[in-house]
Amino acid sequence: MTNNRILLVEDDQNFGDVLRSYLEMHGYDVRLATDGLQGADMFKKGKYDLCILDVMMPKKDGFTLGKEIRDKDAEMPIIFLTAKTMKEDVLRGFKIGADDYITKPFNSEELLYRIQAILKRSQPKPDARDDIKEFHIGKYHFNYPLRILSFNLGGSGEEKFKLSPKEAQLLRMFAINMNDILPRSTALTEIWGQDDYFTARSMDVFVTKLRKYLRLDDNIEIVNIHGNGFQLLVKVQENI
Repeated sequence: MTNNRILLVEDDQNFGDVLRSYLEMHGYDVRLATDGLQGADMFKKGKYDLCILDVMMPKKDGFTLGKEIRDKDAEMPIIFLTAKTMKEDVLRGFKIGADDYITKPFNSEELLYRIQAILKRSQPKPDARDDIKEFHIGKYHFNYPLRILSFNLGGSGEEKFKLSPKEAQLLRMFAINMNDILPRSTALTEIWGQDDYFTARSMDVFVTKLRKYLRLDDNIEIVNIHGNGFQLLVKVQENI
């Protein structure tokens, strides 16, 4: 069962609802926008694995929206839907960078197979860091699968903290990017699924919680990089 998220932009509400339901039955997480402006806003605020764009739409047509999406994410798979069969329109779609172009009416099963093929081709190469389950952060040890953060108290043993799922996800991202900047938008889309005012405030709360957990080591600091994101700084202690 897949959990890929699809942005469907279709101005025909009834057709859009039917197509969304069909794709959801096959395990896709589908967000439906009914015009180009709404589609652009949803793409900006969310994280998607593929976009299906109707060409003829009010407020902003599919080609214009597709180009804007391409400008923001050159790797985002795009399928155009259209009632037109004109060669010029097909070529325009592919010049924008379309991965596929389907003319209405179409067979739903055919669309499903095309989506599966495109997503399979567009899967990112595995990152070795994704396999890391345990991290050393200063005097802390972080077991991500168990969500346990432990602090070494020397001869007195250790103090343990049980993290919530989102706390653990966020700390893992910090640990993977230790001493590098973690863009706020990256964390929001990866963990919360969208980047907007409310999720940003939620992330700030979780950062504050992590700071409290990490306060036992003076060599650790989560720094707010204004206008960009956060940075987990871990100072290297030198032996004198």
